[in-house]
Amino acid sequence: MVSVISNVDTGHDDMIHDAQMDYFGTRLATCSSDRSIKIFEVKGSTQTLIGDLREHEGPVWQVAWAHPMYGNILASCSYDRKVIIWQEDGHKWKKIHEYANHDSSVNSVCWAPHEHGLVLACASSDGSVSVLTSTAQTWEAKKITNAHSIGCNSVSWAPAVASGSADGSARTGPPPQRMVTGGCDTYVKIWRLDSTTGEWIEESKLEGHSDWVRDVAWAPSIGLPRSIIASCSQDRRVIIWVNDGVSGVWQPRELNTFDDVIWHVSWSVTGNILAVSGGDNKVSLWKESLEGQWVCLSDSAKSQQQPPSEQRMF
Repeated sequence: MVSVISNVDTGHDDMIHDAQMDYFGTRLATCSSDRSIKIFEVKGSTQTLIGDLREHEGPVWQVAWAHPMYGNILASCSYDRKVIIWQEDGHKWKKIHEYANHDSSVNSVCWAPHEHGLVLACASSDGSVSVLTSTAQTWEAKKITNAHSIGCNSVSWAPAVASGSADGSARTGPPPQRMVTGGCDTYVKIWRLDSTTGEWIEESKLEGHSDWVRDVAWAPSIGLPRSIIASCSQDRRVIIWVNDGVSGVWQPRELNTFDDVIWHVSWSVTGNILAVSGGDNKVSLWKESLEGQWVCLSDSAKSQQQPPSEQRMF
């Protein structure tokens, strides 16, 4: 069974929406409806507050750590329509960039694999996805307008693969940039950066959900040619999308139909275990068997947490 090994008293004054460990598992960032982001240094079962960031003007939905090769950098997104990028300078955290070019709540931020550089994707309720790229003391922004009608809830990058691709074609040169998004239009969409035009193009539109797609997660690569994406929805279902890397076709497999809305899916670093959480106040862990069936390894009720149905109101 899943067990709690440590509790963190964050000191937030309102609902917590996200908590993310850094690459080494020594820093924890949390964000809340109290408009703050808190950063803790984690040593064993003890946590020390080392940062209290308060530049957002609305609930902060999500935080994301950049790869440590770029230093200690954290991104956050908020209902205030802003994305803020923070950096630790000595023992103090400072805002190094603010992006405010969305017309509605920014719901999700995700850093690209470090092989692509310091690149951040941002998904918004205005239906667009912005991609911010750090270049010599400045940040360049490109926007995929109308990526999802009604709104975009989540974004996740594909792992960087030097050769081969999800459509089965051979590739040379730098790994292609791909990402997956989930939206209120019920679609899961895959995007690819065209190396010739520099524009993002819609590569695939996956249809399987019957309600808002709340989260998407592209599984880390473990050296196999196939690609795997997990998506979850207000339709109470989690779908595993598999591309064998040869046919170029994404095949859906329903993981399970749960008792309530599913809010979040997250892969282990090895890409073989999926964590699922939702309105039933439980976290369950799933793994693919040798026969290709997804089985539940364990689940555990979350303690002292507000109902997820109250966590995001756009």
